[in-house]
Amino acid sequence: MSEISLRALPGRSPGSRESRRIRREGLVPAVVYGKDVDSLPLSVDAHALGVALHTEAGSNAIISLEIEGGDTLTTMARIIERHPFRDEYRHVDFVTVDLSQKVTAEVTIQFEGTPAGVIEGGVFSPRRTSVQIEVLPTEIPSFIELEVSEVEVGGSLRVEDLPALEGIVYLEDPDAVIMSVTVPAAEIVEEPEFDEEEELAEGEELAEGEAEEGAEAEAEGEEEAEATE
Repeated sequence: MSEISLRALPGRSPGSRESRRIRREGLVPAVVYGKDVDSLPLSVDAHALGVALHTEAGSNAIISLEIEGGDTLTTMARIIERHPFRDEYRHVDFVTVDLSQKVTAEVTIQFEGTPAGVIEGGVFSPRRTSVQIEVLPTEIPSFIELEVSEVEVGGSLRVEDLPALEGIVYLEDPDAVIMSVTVPAAEIVEEPEFDEEEELAEGEELAEGEAEEGAEAEAEGEEEAEATE
């Protein structure tokens, strides 16, 4: 992974008013810090920042931060604040990195193939689209490919099923589900229609039965009365 150069202006004053002024000028408030580096407020060009964060590496890009009148630092953008409605950056934290030391990164999972269960009528249900890994900054992959074509209905793939890649350690729970193929929602079963004639016949039979029971009870009552006399 190659480094991307990004110019930065030092001397930014803290405060929301100053940040608004900077944004009006097409800049993004930022700060850089890290091991053996004191926290330094900066501002970077908004367009240049967007270009740096939209390469194949995405937010895991290695950025050579060229501070005007100062040092050039090897960094990664680790806290990126975006506007909730507009496509713009509000603030960025750059953290210095040592290219010989592993870092934590979040990498996209790319699903490959069509699950067998989907072909059979199941529903593809992704549970997560990225995974946390530990890796050298220069070896962070753009994505991790996960083959899903053999997953049947009711089956799933977990973090432990991700491919073993040299130099990469998965930091997630091995049992965490990444995707599954579920059974389609059951169709609503309509209640059976009853034939009115059948219902009427059943009602008549019930009425006749009750009448017969009543007649038998009356006859038994009369016999008991005669016996008493």
